[in-house]
Amino acid sequence: MAITKETQNSATRQIDAPAKEIFDILSNPQRHNETDDSGMVVSTDHGERIKAVGDTFTMNMTKEDGDYQTNNEVFAFQEDRVIGWKNTENTTADVKVGAKWLYELEPIDADNTTVKLTYQRDELEENLLGMTEKFDDDFLAKSLDKLAEAVSGS
Repeated sequence: MAITKETQNSATRQIDAPAKEIFDILSNPQRHNETDDSGMVVSTDHGERIKAVGDTFTMNMTKEDGDYQTNNEVFAFQEDRVIGWKNTENTTADVKVGAKWLYELEPIDADNTTVKLTYQRDELEENLLGMTEKFDDDFLAKSLDKLAEAVSGS
């Protein structure tokens, strides 16, 4: 199946933690490497705790052909419920990106939360679509597994 701008991938899982604890990790760019199963997210270069739509942060990244940095802007924010950011630019290569990561948290009870992670391509440039094939449902499920590990402290 060809990847298009309309192609979305997602995964959902229950995490045995309150939504507030999960959101605490997601809203802190300095902890994003703990939720990345790909090994691409290295560290935060610039960015404070996310508090609102429009907040920005810069991440140090790596892939097989070298290190790079990305600028990111928050496009969705509802305390302890929804958080999403768009990778606006690979600043090292001076390439506009547009990939979006959206987390939706739904408390089940005081100690358990359903988390849905969606990867959206609707703002990606056509020439970048092929590079996003690896961000499929399985990849996102593994990211949610890493998030569960991070929140449990294991």
